[in-house]
Amino acid sequence: PITPGELLCLGSSLAFSGLFYYLYRKKARVVARIQEAPKLQVDDNLPALVSAADGRCLPYVALEGIVLPAKAALTSHYHEGLQGVIQKLLLKEHRLIWNALARSW
Repeated sequence: PITPGELLCLGSSLAFSGLFYYLYRKKARVVARIQEAPKLQVDDNLPALVSAADGRCLPYVALEGIVLPAKAALTSHYHEGLQGVIQKLLLKEHRLIWNALARSW
């Protein structure tokens, strides 16, 4: 006979497995969309392409081109001849809602 404790453990194990599988599949779809992203060149046609898109936004695109540093390129201390630049990160919040339970925005 199966005890109620064993049934509880089995049920919670199945519930957690289902939850983690759901989260895995959700992230796998996002990764697939990113990997299938079209590759665009940074050139004079890019602003026209962006303004012609829906909502003036291109979701998941890979930009290829030459990047010029604003001041000086960063050089690696460990690999000779390797240079890089720092990308400026822009964070845009789409919506701000007051959460009364957590008392935060």
